[in-house]
Amino acid sequence: MTPDPRQDPTAGALHLTDRPKPAAAGTDRERLVLAFVIDAARLLNDLHCEDTLIFDVRGLSDLTDFILMTTGTSDRQIKGVASQVNELASEQGLDRFGSERDADSTWLVLDYVDTIVHLFEPVARAHYDLEMLWGDAPRIKWRRAEEPKESEEG
Repeated sequence: MTPDPRQDPTAGALHLTDRPKPAAAGTDRERLVLAFVIDAARLLNDLHCEDTLIFDVRGLSDLTDFILMTTGTSDRQIKGVASQVNELASEQGLDRFGSERDADSTWLVLDYVDTIVHLFEPVARAHYDLEMLWGDAPRIKWRRAEEPKESEEG
C-alpha cells in the first residue's frame, strides 16, 4: 500500500539513504566529475559570476566529492547560470540529482551527487558562510592559464 502524503508528509520524499554515493577514487567517473567541476567554474566565470571556489571534500564529506560555490549579482543571473550549468552537466553525461532554492532565489543549489553547486547572491553567501564550514578542504585551481588571477584560490 502506498503511503498517503496527506497523512505522512515524508511519503515519496527522497532521503539521504536514497542518494547515490560519490564516485570511487581514481575511476573514470571521478576524472569526468573533476573535469566537469573545473569546466563549470570556468563557465560561471565566463558568465560574470564572482568569487568562484571549488572545494575538494573527498574524505571530508560522505555526500559529495566537490563543492563549487559562486556569487551572482541577481536572482535572474543565478537562474540563468543554473540553466547553463545544467546544460554543461548534461553535455558531459552527468545527471542532476536534485535542486533547491530559497523563496527569493538568493541561493540556488544544484546536486550532481559527486559535485554540489551553490549559486548565491552576495548577502546570502555572507549569511551562510560556507567557506568557513569547508575552510579546511583543499581548493581546486580552475582558472585557464591565460586568465589573470583575482585571488590565490582560483
